[in-house]
Amino acid sequence: MLTCKQASQLLSQSLDRKLSAKERLFLQLHLLICKYCKRFGIQIRILRTALKKLSVNVESDENVRLPSDARARIANVIESTKN
Repeated sequence: MLTCKQASQLLSQSLDRKLSAKERLFLQLHLLICKYCKRFGIQIRILRTALKKLSVNVESDENVRLPSDARARIANVIESTKN
């Protein structure tokens, strides 16, 4: 059985990668008995959706722009942390 810490980590990871069948099974079993983790999963999905909508609005707003050198630095840091 997963602990709440393990379940919350898997819930977070599931937003960025496909969980294995074993991980999904254990997570679903945990979510059946833990209302707090189930609520956490709902909340992080809502936050991700809201942030995606916000980013679309910000990116289309000409008044909110990062300088191109700042964008490049951020992209480099993101790319270097993927590995």
